[in-house]
Amino acid sequence: MSSLWFQTPDAASDDRTVASSPDLADSRYDHVVVGGGITGLTTALLLARAGRTVAVLEARHLGAAATGNTTGKLSLLQGTRLSSISRKHGQTAVDNYVEANREGQAWLTQYCRARGIAFEERTAVTFATTDSGAAKVLEEDAACRAAGLPVEAADCAELPFPVQAGVRLDAQAQIDPMVVARALADDVREHGGQIYEGVRVRGVGHRLSPQVVDTDAGKVHADSVVIATGTPFLDRGGFFARVHAQRSYAAAFTVDGPIPQDMYLGADDPSVSLRTAPRPGHDGEQLLLVGGFGHEVGRVESEQAHVNDMLRWAESTFPTARLVARWSAQDYTSIDELPYVGAILPGIDGVQIATGFAKWGLTNGVAAALAITGRLLGSAQGWSTSLQPWRTSELTSAPTAVSTNLQVAKYMLSGYLTLARSADPAPAEGTGKVGHDGMVPRGVCTVDGTTTSVAPLCTHLYGVLRWNDAENSWDCPLHGSRFDRRGNVLEGPATRPLPGSPAASD
Repeated sequence: MSSLWFQTPDAASDDRTVASSPDLADSRYDHVVVGGGITGLTTALLLARAGRTVAVLEARHLGAAATGNTTGKLSLLQGTRLSSISRKHGQTAVDNYVEANREGQAWLTQYCRARGIAFEERTAVTFATTDSGAAKVLEEDAACRAAGLPVEAADCAELPFPVQAGVRLDAQAQIDPMVVARALADDVREHGGQIYEGVRVRGVGHRLSPQVVDTDAGKVHADSVVIATGTPFLDRGGFFARVHAQRSYAAAFTVDGPIPQDMYLGADDPSVSLRTAPRPGHDGEQLLLVGGFGHEVGRVESEQAHVNDMLRWAESTFPTARLVARWSAQDYTSIDELPYVGAILPGIDGVQIATGFAKWGLTNGVAAALAITGRLLGSAQGWSTSLQPWRTSELTSAPTAVSTNLQVAKYMLSGYLTLARSADPAPAEGTGKVGHDGMVPRGVCTVDGTTTSVAPLCTHLYGVLRWNDAENSWDCPLHGSRFDRRGNVLEGPATRPLPGSPAASD
């Protein structure tokens, strides 16, 4: 399963091998950026342009996580985001969020123009097919108007099904995110920055300055560290308990005849996303991208069932649809709906974090890069105050935080109950089972005829992992860490492989 954005001739596949890690022991930079997605690469470029020495450390390969698996929309109309934010915050915070995304969108589109990177201007539409969804659309319309966005009612006439309500915003954009990511990486290098793929960061010391970054390629020293991973891997600040992780799915199809040209996002449950994209290696051919059908990580009976729901919806709505690519992404939403961008702890400016983009990481990620580099370089933007991680408005979200962490406790307990059964020594193809082997917890899976065994306890906070039958991975229902079938880390906040995996002894 590979994202469409990795299928161009010069793109990396998401399972490619990266050259052996360099020796970074006792190296020194002004800034270390952890994470090779849009947020990290933009941050590194802005710092390198300012004449600072910068190193980007990416555990897998560039774009391996959210950036390479996004749907590639650059929009200020973001489904029902503004109404969700306005329910927990005053108008100033909503306005600042819109301004942050406007600046992120403007920076990225201007960058594309300057670098000669193609992008497509499109109208963004939020739509609903049910009464409950229509109420959400009307609420979003009001929130957008209050924030000064020039939205209009949309009839969605090009959709092949009836729509009860729609709101549109013209002059938005869609991109190939990996084309942009590779250009940013080239630009970072041209400005003297270093990019190291296949280097996993295990931790950052508690010193105020300089920061000591512990990696599997040695310790790196820096004046500041920017953590631009999906969720911060450091437990400082407790961000693993202040965001919840969700996986969603996407697929690209060829379709005979016309396909909708606007960028659509449904307000119903499950939410459905639509856009077009050029087909790699087929000049002039357009694909239909369908996405959505998400769920919390590790908390469903079958991930494949969600994938199947998406495929059935696409094929019934567009009867001539033929599958070209299918992939998934992981995103994080904060307990009070706004992203967290800034110091990991109050007054600790040497470690900056960016998370909680709620599936809108292209505009929010660039905005986060602008905010963080502004602070590091002494020119903070006014709108960034509403995004700082330690904001008093989070007090109003205490009930959400309590509910979220009660769910964590529930899944911790239910997970350990599954260890009471004996481990299956040879589960069926494509399945994984958790149990015990004597006194030892054991997770066993069979993929492509090979049976693999790991200790199924997340290396973050020891939650019992669940088998993801859509992606052949071990997923943690506590805070969203994921591991491949051999136990290697795919997503954080975990930073260490599972005991029993080939990398566990490294």
